[in-house]
Amino acid sequence: MDVKDTTRVLGEVSIFESLGDKELAEIVSRSQFVTFKKDDVIIFESETGNAVFVILEGMVKISRTNEDYKEVILAILGERDFFGEMSVLDGALRSADAIALSKVQLLKIDGKVFLEFLEKHPKLAISLLRELVSRLRKTDHQIKSISLADAVGKVASTIIRLANDVGRQKRDRVEIDNFASQQEIANYAATSRETISRVLSMFEREGLIEREMNKIIIVNFEDFKKRFGE
Repeated sequence: MDVKDTTRVLGEVSIFESLGDKELAEIVSRSQFVTFKKDDVIIFESETGNAVFVILEGMVKISRTNEDYKEVILAILGERDFFGEMSVLDGALRSADAIALSKVQLLKIDGKVFLEFLEKHPKLAISLLRELVSRLRKTDHQIKSISLADAVGKVASTIIRLANDVGRQKRDRVEIDNFASQQEIANYAATSRETISRVLSMFEREGLIEREMNKIIIVNFEDFKKRFGE
């Protein structure tokens, strides 16, 4: 992706939408392009954070490892999402790992540059606050779904979150592509791989979803959400 295309994509990222072309181009010119292969660790939990990353291409999972050495996936991010801002804002250590789910191209914005733009452009700071609040609400909803729902509800809620975050809508259908494995879906839903396999098979038999390799297709997304109370 060249500088012109990157500037355009950056302007489509929620927190940067208020900036003009000149400001966007300046951020790009003062940042780095970095590329990672599938399964590469982009940032490690507990390391010092000094950059914000914008996803230009590919998918990234944000995860932690619990005391039993099991992975817990906190979020799945796609193109035009960003991560790494928390450590830049408060100076604390990274709170989670960020791992490439596919080949990923990122714009790495130095923390000092990011803070400089926040100070100069109040609308950028307000947009960042709104995005952080939105993420908190999603996290609250995710916790509620995991703690209160049965197995079917947990899996359905996880599929809906993935569809909203990284799905591609084609009329009534939504495709969730390149999500690596049932184990990772299980880690996201806080359940077992066997449960994921069983519930996905049930959804497929009922005609709610279709599966093609690593792709899950929700046949009618609005009906699916209504059925499972989203």
